[in-house]
Amino acid sequence: MNDSSAEFWRSLATEIDVAAMKTIPVSEFKAKCIELLKDVQKTKEPILVTLRGVPVVRIEPVVKPAKRVRLGALKGWMKIKGDIIKSDFDDDFLVR
Repeated sequence: MNDSSAEFWRSLATEIDVAAMKTIPVSEFKAKCIELLKDVQKTKEPILVTLRGVPVVRIEPVVKPAKRVRLGALKGWMKIKGDIIKSDFDDDFLVR
C-alpha cells in the first residue's frame, strides 16, 4: 500500500467515526481470533482490525431477523357465516 492510499483510509476511518469502536492490529486478531469473535457475538460491539494503522476489516455480529408468525396470524380478522361443511350450492348453479 502506498502512502496516498494509507492516508485515504485513515481519513475515511475518521469520517465513519470508528473512534468509539474497539480497534486491534491484525497480528493481535490473528492470535486471538476465536476469543474476539465470541466477544463480538456476546457484547454485540463491532471490532475494527487494522494493518499498519490502516483499517482493513470491521467485525460485527450477525443480526437475526425477527421470527415471523404464520399459523394463526389472521386469527380474529375473519368471520365465518353459515355452515362451511354442508353448503347448498343449488341456488348458485343453473339446473336443467
